[in-house]
Amino acid sequence: MAEMKELLRLLGELDDQLVSCMRCGMCQAVCPIYGQTGREGDVARGKIALLEGLAHEMVKDPEGVQDKVTRCLLCGSCAANCPSGVKALDIFIKARVILTGYLGLSSVKKAIFRGMLVKPKLFNNLLGLASMFQGLFTSPVNNVIGSSCSRFLEPVLGDRHLMLLAKTPLHKEVPSLDTPAGKSGLKVAFFPGCMADKIFPRVGHAVLKVLAHHGVGVFLPENQACCGIPALSSGDRQSYEKLVKANLEIFAKGKFDALVTPCATCTSTMKKIWPMMAEGMSPSDQEAIRELSAKVVDVNAFVVDRLGLTPPAPKAGGVSVTVHDPCHLKKSLGVSVQPRTILRMNPAYNVVEMNASDACCGCGGSFTLQHAEISAKIGQQKRDNIVGSHAQVVATGCPACMMQISDMLSRSGDQIAVRHPMEIYAESL
Repeated sequence: MAEMKELLRLLGELDDQLVSCMRCGMCQAVCPIYGQTGREGDVARGKIALLEGLAHEMVKDPEGVQDKVTRCLLCGSCAANCPSGVKALDIFIKARVILTGYLGLSSVKKAIFRGMLVKPKLFNNLLGLASMFQGLFTSPVNNVIGSSCSRFLEPVLGDRHLMLLAKTPLHKEVPSLDTPAGKSGLKVAFFPGCMADKIFPRVGHAVLKVLAHHGVGVFLPENQACCGIPALSSGDRQSYEKLVKANLEIFAKGKFDALVTPCATCTSTMKKIWPMMAEGMSPSDQEAIRELSAKVVDVNAFVVDRLGLTPPAPKAGGVSVTVHDPCHLKKSLGVSVQPRTILRMNPAYNVVEMNASDACCGCGGSFTLQHAEISAKIGQQKRDNIVGSHAQVVATGCPACMMQISDMLSRSGDQIAVRHPMEIYAESL
């Protein structure tokens, strides 16, 4: 009964938000999926039209509605370019929760989200075990990028070029920290995110190096949980709320001025989606979310805006680096200047702009598995723009984008390194 009441409440919220869409079609011009398929049902306007009759359609053809709603990268391009201010991202997330609540979660996703992801210690141990044996099933293919391929996993992952799990994740090398504020007078909580912890720990180390250099104290608690977006994007609100509550409890133990993360998706989730999905949770959890979300900031933005950096003049003949703007960083949070400032802090690098730097790379989390062909086509466009810039390095502030871009560059045999802006700045310190 409680679950049905919650579904009805969400349906009511959805109805209130849907009426603001004027069907102008501005979303067509920016939707990466529509750009590949040309199908009205793949663009925000088409999905919103479908969702207006969601209660009826759930009874008539729930699987069909779910399929159409999940054909979305959740990149937020439509919302960022909507003249009516339609919060399409909010609408599609709530629709997924409603549909999953009605249809139920698949057994595979139950095992992943409810059996592993909501249990950080177990999740870390399982991935640690996997990292020990992954070399038996993979082969290196691109030394510059660090990618590998796997014939054994091809039935599940296709012909992807993979970034493997780190031999030693960040949480093993730096289990916890609680250092006082130094010359900056500031202290931050550090949320690396799953990918910076388990696949790109070098990014986490770069962030810690930069913060230490500027005299910023760090509170890094043990057993951090996932930010929850993988579960929520699959409509699993139960697992999502468990993950949010776990992180609220952990970070309540520290005192800090800001919570920084090097992952655009984690930042956007904690800053925007946590408050948006807080209704229905307990009043104490809602208040804790409001307080913590207000402190969440992208690490590039924190270092540039709060520490007041001024880039030195670049050296002639430096390494050329181009920038991919993650959707969740630029379109959701308005952060695009700061990563470029961070890159210019290393005078050995020269920033060159690619065409359509803020175009989606086609990742979208599980979208790359569910709609591999569309994802690869969108990713190929990003790869072409990177190569067209003639840069030696591409930098981006999202580890998920780093994965997708590494895959696309590696498949084409390109020798272009993929880095996080904080890595490049840390090199100069």
